[in-house]
Amino acid sequence: MLDLRPVGFVVGLVVAALGAVMVMPMFLDLALGDPNWRAFQEAAIITILSGAFLSLACHQPDAPPPSLRQAFLLTIGIWLTLPVFGALPFVIGKPDARFLDAWYEAVSGITTTGASVFVDIDSLPAGVHLWRAMLNWLGGLGIAFIAMIFLPVMRVGGMQFFRTEGFDTFGKVLPRARDIAIELFMVYSGLTLLCILVYAGLGMPRLEALDHGLATIATGGFSPRASSFAGYAPPIHYAATAFMLLGSLPYIRYVQLMRGDARALLADAQVRGYLTWVGCAVLAVSVWRAATSDQAAEPVLRETMFNLVSVMSSTGFSTETFPSWGGFAMMVAFWLGIVGACSGSSAAGLSIFRVQVLLRGVWAEIKRMHAAHRVVPLKYDGRPVDADTMGAITLYLGAFLTTFGVIAVLILDTGVDVESALLAAWTTIGNIGYGYGPLLARTGTFVDYPDLAKILMALAMILGRLSLLSVFVIVLPRFWRV
Repeated sequence: MLDLRPVGFVVGLVVAALGAVMVMPMFLDLALGDPNWRAFQEAAIITILSGAFLSLACHQPDAPPPSLRQAFLLTIGIWLTLPVFGALPFVIGKPDARFLDAWYEAVSGITTTGASVFVDIDSLPAGVHLWRAMLNWLGGLGIAFIAMIFLPVMRVGGMQFFRTEGFDTFGKVLPRARDIAIELFMVYSGLTLLCILVYAGLGMPRLEALDHGLATIATGGFSPRASSFAGYAPPIHYAATAFMLLGSLPYIRYVQLMRGDARALLADAQVRGYLTWVGCAVLAVSVWRAATSDQAAEPVLRETMFNLVSVMSSTGFSTETFPSWGGFAMMVAFWLGIVGACSGSSAAGLSIFRVQVLLRGVWAEIKRMHAAHRVVPLKYDGRPVDADTMGAITLYLGAFLTTFGVIAVLILDTGVDVESALLAAWTTIGNIGYGYGPLLARTGTFVDYPDLAKILMALAMILGRLSLLSVFVIVLPRFWRV
């Protein structure tokens, strides 16, 4: 029988750590004289004790390194457990939410989706704003860890291709994972600090700069303003665009950059493809908007660049004008959200890597059709793509599109209109955070969706965040066989 104690031990430690960081918004509200600090105090005590008891109950002296099956369960267990405790401050204190809404908000935060159900965001205490941003930041960091350390070994969605980077992390080389995690944390924290300082230097209020900085690098999208980035000065829009791009590039390249290898980042096929795709999309939509409106060139280019980068990086920040751009711009944004940014970052979607490999595979098949005996090697970034990796990527594409369709139909069956159901599935399975449709017209949030639809959307966020197959694999009976 599969031993669950190592999984419970680590999940308990992570839960206790989540409770420990709740003291930061607690102290912020306490310093500002807001009585809501007591909600964070109570939630922190519950969370720390729950995590500590779970770890103590599952502790094993001299436990062996986790197996592959335990790694799957650990990854899923963390992302299922943390939102339950992350929701506690929202229930105990302001905004005094129902547990379902609070859980949905916490799932949206920890999966870096950014699709909110909270109305009148501007009136919430500063500690709540900080906690929402911290959920984004912690979730983005956790996903970056998983993408760099676990998914290549789990062979999920073709990520085994990146094992050639030398980051095999199980068994005897487990300490190597610890070194990678430390370097990744330094990169992630450094980018976050730089983003916060730039925002503040450009005139953003300090607490808003802190919240937005945490959410930007995590590509999370939670904002302390209901209007998101609308109303900020143009330089802030440009800065946010740059940092959303930086947060959606492969973190392994930043680690290599820290070691003095700048060429790895500049030569990465994902990075070049990502910047090319988003650049072409921005150019096409900017030209189309300039030709169909009387707006000046600079605002058109700036707003187009900001919003399309936000969609493709799965961040979810927006400006108020975006929903009114028309069908062409929305269709481009829809496909950018499906494609997503780079594997190995906190961004979501299919990822540029998988789409590039699939397109090259299609082109190779077309060449073979013209010459049946021709040998067409499939390569990516100068390295051959084996049949195992190609099969995993093809399976992932099929699973992504099938899950997207199933989630949309299930949401539709809860009584939601077609447009709202389709876009809800799009924004949650892709962890994008944008919301459009009749059901969002009243508040600009997802609060008016039926409860069952919210549950489906939250599950879709978790599925999209954990690369689908890492969740589906545990429902197979053979996974549980010894």
